[in-house]
Amino acid sequence: MTRIAAVSGVLPAHRYRQRELAGAVAALRGGAGGERRALAERFFAGAGVEFRHLAFPWERYPEFDGFGRANDAWLVAAAELAERAARAALETAGMAAEQVDLVVSTTVTGVAAPSLEARIAARLGLRGDVRRLPLFGLGCAGGAAGTAAVHELLTGRPDGVALLLATEVCSLTFRRADDSPANLLAAALFGDGAGALLAVGDAHPAAGAAGPEVVATRARLYPGTERLLGWEVGDDGFGILLGAELPELVRLHVAEEVSSFLAGHDLKPGDVTAWVCHPGGPRVLDALGDELGLPEGALAPSRASLARCGNLSSASVLHILRDVLAQGPPPPGSFGLMLALGPGFASELALLRW
Repeated sequence: MTRIAAVSGVLPAHRYRQRELAGAVAALRGGAGGERRALAERFFAGAGVEFRHLAFPWERYPEFDGFGRANDAWLVAAAELAERAARAALETAGMAAEQVDLVVSTTVTGVAAPSLEARIAARLGLRGDVRRLPLFGLGCAGGAAGTAAVHELLTGRPDGVALLLATEVCSLTFRRADDSPANLLAAALFGDGAGALLAVGDAHPAAGAAGPEVVATRARLYPGTERLLGWEVGDDGFGILLGAELPELVRLHVAEEVSSFLAGHDLKPGDVTAWVCHPGGPRVLDALGDELGLPEGALAPSRASLARCGNLSSASVLHILRDVLAQGPPPPGSFGLMLALGPGFASELALLRW
């Protein structure tokens, strides 16, 4: 088994109320009042978000008016967030950066070569022979998929230490000239932040720590849904694909996938103590809770994270897992389920046990 030694979540310093951002987005799109303001406020009010943290002060965003400028800003902000998240996880685990053997990094809000973890390796103090695996395109599923990748890598290196970084600066993907409802909904839902997870193989001396084990993982692609979620990339950057039918697909397919995965381990949804679910939005969480018959409060950590800082894409599940751990670990033998959805359309599951 892979043992999770520490989890961290960090946010940028610039914090805004949702209502503030609704007006700012309307103004940036050329409609500080009237119909555009009312439309923005309606989307922002229904997102289940109360606050967002942005990588830059809102007044600077008009500077980032093309893909190149936005990506340059992403490189600066993402590197700072990833470094902070990594340092926090290492400190929590009481480990030094040179002890890390493997780094998996995931993002979907910017492009970098050398990749993000390579850019911060020297600043962190990672060894020159550290094994790196950068991931792009997994979107909101990246945190759970990255956890699965760490688990599989450590299965082949049971004495190793692996670091997962999930870093997103979603605010830099907003396109002012895009009048689509999907672009406005994305502006209302997504925030900036990073998370890190530090894990060890079962032969490592720290494997007896109190963190949860990764028991098993599962990935699933759902055919015919490629246009449901993702990016359309143009000269002005990333254009969001965000299908309105996502909650219905959760009802039709994802809940069944979860039940099937748990059944393979002689478990039912009612046997899961900790639900670490990516907060894709209020309707997605409602659909998942309804179809799985989850008790009131089971998805409270996801809803609380959504309200506090928005949807952080790949980093959200790590923030939620950190919050679950901070509340005090469940009793020994308890199970948790990490669940995230992303482009493909795809689901990523990880079964955890304390």
